[in-house]
Amino acid sequence: MMLATEGQTIDGQITIISGGQTGADRAALDFAIRTGLPHGGWCPRGRKAEDGPLAAQYQLQESTSRRYDQRTRWNVRDSDATLLLTIDAQLTGGTGLTAQVAQRLEKPWLHLSREEHPHPQTAADAVREFLARHQVERLNIAGPRASQAPEIADYVDAVLACTCSKAEGIQEK
Repeated sequence: MMLATEGQTIDGQITIISGGQTGADRAALDFAIRTGLPHGGWCPRGRKAEDGPLAAQYQLQESTSRRYDQRTRWNVRDSDATLLLTIDAQLTGGTGLTAQVAQRLEKPWLHLSREEHPHPQTAADAVREFLARHQVERLNIAGPRASQAPEIADYVDAVLACTCSKAEGIQEK
């Protein structure tokens, strides 16, 4: 992923890491696939997701447990940083757990909500600064599932699209 920030370019590929759940996770993985970015991460054993087993196109490894919290911990552990994208400003459920795990492991994390950042470009500016500051190569992206926040996939896609500089070679396939 080539990103432009404050007049300079961050060169190199960013690998998108996510757990494969519907909503924010899946939107991040779909964005990676559509733009040709490498992706990966952990999903629960059996490729468990709320809409059934996760499709093979998502290159995720199965954890040893069917519990979501294990893949959450492993994805934070195996990433350089975590980006939490939500609709509401308050962190709840698995998204809140993701923030707690990142804090416990002393991993950098950034939470952006549509409530506080309604314009994707504003959120993208914060993401670019965060990625540059922490020299992120493996970015875990998480947020609510689709059943809890039906609009989250569109917000995640818009923020990631604004974050990427298409002028520098990221093209929709």
